[in-house]
Amino acid sequence: MKTISIALLLCGVFQFNTSFAQKEKETIPVWGSCGMCKAKIENAAKEAGADKAKWNPETKELSVSYDVSKTSSVKIQEAIAKTGYDTRDVTADQTAYNSLHGCCKYERKAASAVSQKTACCSMEGCVKDIEACRQKGCCKGMTCCKQ
Repeated sequence: MKTISIALLLCGVFQFNTSFAQKEKETIPVWGSCGMCKAKIENAAKEAGADKAKWNPETKELSVSYDVSKTSSVKIQEAIAKTGYDTRDVTADQTAYNSLHGCCKYERKAASAVSQKTACCSMEGCVKDIEACRQKGCCKGMTCCKQ
């Protein structure tokens, strides 16, 4: 009888502790391309403490759930970025991105801003109409736009 009471008490304590674990569910945009990306992104999220991680290559969204006492959205995103993938809040460094397999290369989230500036400016100055470059504001700091 005493053994059964202790076992029930221990089960009650365990259930009490787990009921207060705060779970978070979140959807995080993650750039990537293919099935190989899917595996790497999901594994990185799980290694960073996510209980569940499912990345959809079509929507580029990662659905995660995690215990907030063990990890955070930022930690999960940092782990994903270390493998070479940009997330909503963390951009992978160029070295990590360059190490991705060829089929895993994707258009970087900052690429559109860079390409707009490149279309207007070069290291030598504005490559199009100077006035148009000034109006766009993409040449701030360039000598051609100061003239």
